[in-house]
Amino acid sequence: MRRSELDLAVEEEFGALGAVLMHDLTLGSLGGRTGAEALDAGVSARDVWRALCDAKDVPADRRHGRGLREPQR
Repeated sequence: MRRSELDLAVEEEFGALGAVLMHDLTLGSLGGRTGAEALDAGVSARDVWRALCDAKDVPADRRHGRGLREPQR
């Protein structure tokens, strides 16, 4: 997962709240860092996405494929 895909997935799943979650919600599975801090520390976007989904109880069927843009025609 690329950073741009993470940004899109967070926006799709959480809407306007997504930016707040990325900067304010500390995630125990990421060492008590926020998603933004974890990314800055070199944690992969995929790991940040998984940690955020776990913390917010996002169902499995809404996790996979988020952030992927429709193919261009």
